[in-house]
Amino acid sequence: MTAPSLDQTRVLVTGAASGLGAALAAAWEERGARVLRTDRVEGAGIHRLDVTSDDDWAVARELVVQQWGGLDVLVNNAGIAGGGRLDVSGIDEWQRLVDINLLGAVRGTATFTPVLKQQRSGRVVNIASLAGLVHPAGMAGYNATKAAVVALTETTGHELAAYGVTAHAVCPSYFRTNLMAGVQGRDAALQQVMTRLVEDSPVSAEDIAAAVLAGIDAGTELIVPDDAARAAYQLKLADRASYDAVMRAQARKLDEVGTDPTDPTDPTEEAR
Repeated sequence: MTAPSLDQTRVLVTGAASGLGAALAAAWEERGARVLRTDRVEGAGIHRLDVTSDDDWAVARELVVQQWGGLDVLVNNAGIAGGGRLDVSGIDEWQRLVDINLLGAVRGTATFTPVLKQQRSGRVVNIASLAGLVHPAGMAGYNATKAAVVALTETTGHELAAYGVTAHAVCPSYFRTNLMAGVQGRDAALQQVMTRLVEDSPVSAEDIAAAVLAGIDAGTELIVPDDAARAAYQLKLADRASYDAVMRAQARKLDEVGTDPTDPTDPTEEAR
């Protein structure tokens, strides 16, 4: 596929009001791209797009086609975090993760596939997670939805290759973002652990965004953008026995955390 000139690139980013979405939008804008920032709540410079709404997606497609005549890069970034052990989290929590993390990307891809096919060019960028490749205990719902996003991306790449369209899955480890701010769920103690890991990360959303654009430029279909993520994934690929031992040790530590967030024991210390 011939890459469009940077000053003509047309980009739509979901979940772009903050965090990685905002960083990705800014990174493309710095290159001179035209970017439609979207999010669930409309605001200054933000077009309303609830990724669970077919109507919102249809409006976004009409807007892009009318104003720009097409789209070069679709970034399915909107997502939520969710931690919960299998016997603590509820089906309602699973459903919310599926609706936003997985079906949001499905809706976006399905909505814009006819546009990309017709113009015979474009990129679909799905923000998955290291959890889509490496599956720690206590995160079954999140792991499953992000693994499904990786599978969706690969399938999209196969289906649209003949039309000059590429698909890229992005799988970062923990990085500093506000992703945990809206977490809802029954396993509050585990969510405290996840929040601490996010807050303590040395990696910023801007770091991840820069790595994402570099990966897309290089034509990388599976972008693992940070050192911690690459190390964890390589361990799984190279030494499955050691990987399983690490994961099961972490699971045992989670059992020590308990499920009561008011427990005087600091769960972030127990889980480290």
